[in-house]
Amino acid sequence: MIITRTPFRMSFFGGGTDYPAWYAEHGGAVLATSINKYCYITCRYLPPFFEHKHRIVHSLIENVQRIDEIKHPAVRAILGWAGCERGLEIHHDGDLPARSGLGSSSSFTVGMVHALATMEGRYASKEALAKDAIHIEQHVIGENVGSQDQVSAAYGGFNRIDFHRNGSFSTAPVILRPERLADFQNHLMLFFTGFSRIASEVAKSQIENFSKRENQLKRMREMVEEAILTLQDERLPITEIGKLMHEGWLCKRSLSDKVSTEAIDFLYEEALRAGASGGKIMGAGGGGFLLLVVKPELQAQVRERLSHLIHVPFQFEDSGSKVVLYQPNGLS
Repeated sequence: MIITRTPFRMSFFGGGTDYPAWYAEHGGAVLATSINKYCYITCRYLPPFFEHKHRIVHSLIENVQRIDEIKHPAVRAILGWAGCERGLEIHHDGDLPARSGLGSSSSFTVGMVHALATMEGRYASKEALAKDAIHIEQHVIGENVGSQDQVSAAYGGFNRIDFHRNGSFSTAPVILRPERLADFQNHLMLFFTGFSRIASEVAKSQIENFSKRENQLKRMREMVEEAILTLQDERLPITEIGKLMHEGWLCKRSLSDKVSTEAIDFLYEEALRAGASGGKIMGAGGGGFLLLVVKPELQAQVRERLSHLIHVPFQFEDSGSKVVLYQPNGLS
């Protein structure tokens, strides 16, 4: 039995420039971190005593004979891509809900690819995990997804990720004094809006508008460098990041009318009135989690103003996808 643990991610700046339709021509960059909320994949070879060959446990329980009978699109695609011939039992558990803007789909794909490689006795590098997950999501499943989620899930950590015109990527950790990093984390608040959405559908509408939104996307990429310089300049208050995030949210919202809704706009305005200096909806938009930058002394009143939402405390993490249980022969 193998268990992998893969973190969800939080993207601060540059989202949108990580889509191949954009960076293949212009290049792209994002500023993102993984957080201590995880996707767990449990995988084992299924003993040959059952009527079914594969058992997949997620929001449904699937007992099937063939891979093409599997309803879960990512599991079906990954097993087909990997050419799995032996029967498998796969369980998925997550700390946060799917379709919420924290890269849960990519964390699943990275964790699943990691588990299968480990089952076969192969070491999978972080680079290989990210590249395989990008390929599976963009070309095998054919979803409208960017390339940052897979990199953050595989590598972990607080990074600048650059996407190059030739299709490659590079990562660089953001270097801050521990006290400054802690100060940044202490200014962040995460709330679940209760709205879920299909990220690929929201992203499709953004991609279709790329040619009309070049100025916004170029500005969103510039913010990556500005945010890093702001964080590294300890003379500047963290609230400056909030102001920059607010500008980024306005740019992102202009990419498509599916990025935000009246309900989301209302929640965001309420947060600003309660003391937030800025924020954004995570992921492609349309729902999911709301990230805010708030002075610690004002956070109680923001929680009060958004008391009907679920507040989710979190911390940055730097482990990336890892194998937390390795018992290849199924014995304890």
